[in-house]
Amino acid sequence: MAKTKILFVTHEMSPFLEISKISEITRQLPQAMQEKGFEIRILMPRFGNINERRNRLHEVIRLSGMNIVVDNNDNPLIIKVASLPAARMQVYFLDNEEYFQRKKVFRDEKGVFFADNNERSLFFCKGVLETVKKLGWSPDVVHCHGWFSAMVPAYLKTAYKDDPTFKDAKVMYSLYADEDFDAVGAKYATMAAQVDMAEEDAARYGDGSYVDLYKGALSYSDIAVLADEDIHPDLKVYIAESGIRTFTPEGADDYEGFAEVFEEFSTVDIEETA
Repeated sequence: MAKTKILFVTHEMSPFLEISKISEITRQLPQAMQEKGFEIRILMPRFGNINERRNRLHEVIRLSGMNIVVDNNDNPLIIKVASLPAARMQVYFLDNEEYFQRKKVFRDEKGVFFADNNERSLFFCKGVLETVKKLGWSPDVVHCHGWFSAMVPAYLKTAYKDDPTFKDAKVMYSLYADEDFDAVGAKYATMAAQVDMAEEDAARYGDGSYVDLYKGALSYSDIAVLADEDIHPDLKVYIAESGIRTFTPEGADDYEGFAEVFEEFSTVDIEETA
């Protein structure tokens, strides 16, 4: 019997990288869903402060070797994997020497937001989808967490909309109140449109501010998950005016609520379970 397949996309996950509450949610939610019978995959960047030896990361040769084009430059993509034996889960890490091999995640030693965070995000977002294609695994739901994954919904609904791997995938986007973010600039959308989508499709991301970035992502999402109470008011207004469906979990451990939403997109034929 087929299982609902859920792809979790995040920039952080405990115990590998812990910046905010996202790290704990993306650690516990996938495990809870797996224990309920869902099939999951988890993808995140391999930032330079993730210790490979301690976390036992190793390269997946059959998945590595692709090039991801960002701002008209080819960037090699290396895929690594680590296991969480207690949870029987594997986590795939996307690596690139230029973008991710730094001691800091989003800011330099002086606290300045990296100027190329826009490129880094696009590399990650496109790299996620190319990796999943190479895995030969078609998700029913793509659940994004954090601003770093903001272009994933647009890629899915434009550049990859006819790809057999993703053509039926629904997009869920979790919104959080506290994220380490500065504007990525209008060039974020411009670079996305260079290769993968029309300018008007990318234009939804506006000037790359926090609100514009999420308006863009939400405009391509099927469900907005309100993971915090203090979501930016402009985003709440945009969600309401756009008629975007919302899901508000009753706490971070509302696994029954999440399971009900995920189950809506099951690949199991209802007649099979009757």
